[in-house]
Order: sequence, then C-alpha cells, then structure tokens
Amino acid sequence: MKREDLGVILGLMSDAIAIEVVQPGLKGTVTIIEPDRLERAVARRSAETRATVPTLELSDVVDMEACLKQEAELRCGTTALLLGAVAHALKTVKRMNGAYRDGRYELYSRINIGVTLLADGLHATPVIFDADQKSASEISSELAEYNIRARQAELRPSELTGATFTVVDCSAYRIVALSPMITPPQAGALGAGSIREAPTVRRGALVPGRTSQLALSVDHRIVHPQHGAWFLQEVKAQLEETRV
Repeated sequence: MKREDLGVILGLMSDAIAIEVVQPGLKGTVTIIEPDRLERAVARRSAETRATVPTLELSDVVDMEACLKQEAELRCGTTALLLGAVAHALKTVKRMNGAYRDGRYELYSRINIGVTLLADGLHATPVIFDADQKSASEISSELAEYNIRARQAELRPSELTGATFTVVDCSAYRIVALSPMITPPQAGALGAGSIREAPTVRRGALVPGRTSQLALSVDHRIVHPQHGAWFLQEVKAQLEETRV
C-alpha cells in the first residue's frame, strides 16, 4: 500500500467537516474541524481507557506458513483462522474472556469476539458470537457479510455489542504491529500485524519464511503476565499447528 493510498483510506474513515479556517500565522493556515459522531465516540473511549485501565502489553512473532497453507486449502482468509485460534485461547485461558468490575472478576461462558474493521474506510467492530463453536469457513462467511453491510452502514446495534474480547487485524496497513486499545470492561484486545517475509528457524535450521507479529493489550487488574503469555502461546500454537 502506498502512502497516498493510506491517506485516502484514512480520509474515507471520517465524515468530519471543516467549519472554520483561521488566517495564516506562524503555523500556516489553520483549519478547525468538527469531528463526527464516530470520531467523538472513539476519542471519548480512548481517553477513558487510558485514564482508567492499567494496561499491560505483550507480543510474540508467529510463523504463518502453516496458516497460509490452510488458508489456501479452506479459502477462508487468515483473519478467520486467527479468530479461530483466539477463540481456542480464550476458552483455555479463562481470565482473558472476562472483565474486572467493581473489585471483582467476571468470567463469561460465551466467547464473543469483536473484530475491528479498519480497511476500505471502515471503522466498526461487529461481533462474531460463540466464535469457539464455529469453523473457520463459518467465521469467514460472517466477516464477509459484516464487511459488505458495514460499507452500507447497515450493521445492527445487536451486532456491535456483547463482545467479550476484541481483535484488530492491521494487515491492510502493512505495519509490523499495533498495540490495540482495550474496550472496557473487556480484559484484553489482540492486534495482528501484516504478514512479512523473514528468516525463520525450523527444526534448528534458518530458512525463508513468512511471519506476523501479535500484540496483546490486557487489563492488568485481571490479567497477569503469566496469563497473557499463556494466551499468546495458545494462539501461536494454533496458528502454527504445534503444541505448546
């Protein structure tokens, strides 16, 4: 993706309107912009999260060769496979599928993963409900439908609420990683960077490979370092089809 293409995408994400232009000065011409409803909501939630949630960040690098092979076989997309791996990890590391509320821990029986859609001018987080009970193909079909209806502003409120965890797929931006913002009261969020060619060690030998970096943000009040590390290991094991 070229820099100018990214600028177009970011521009499409906003319906904000310039409402005032200040005369040139030391900073040049100043344009005052009124943010739209979505941007105000994002700004408010971001400020609240940073002010109230003690965030711990962890990361790991995943060998994506097995995942890409499975993607080609199932024709389901790497995002669907990532969500399947996350669902498995949430089922295993139960604190990750919970929240810290009023000095207590809440653990949820359902695994509902919010997926933040960022590419093509979208900025919405529809929910894949009961993701642990769905195949990669089923998740892929839901994601495709969500993408279509999100572009048409047809997502229902019931499809945007109820998430117990959030995944942000940043592969469209060709960045190494992004530390995602936690959506309170969720215990965490996972960001996936783009898939890149990189030297990889397999069976003790250095070979050409393709990798992706995962960045995990967690609420340190409920998720401790060992929980976060365990969670990342489970996600990595699923994507690499290996055992922890």
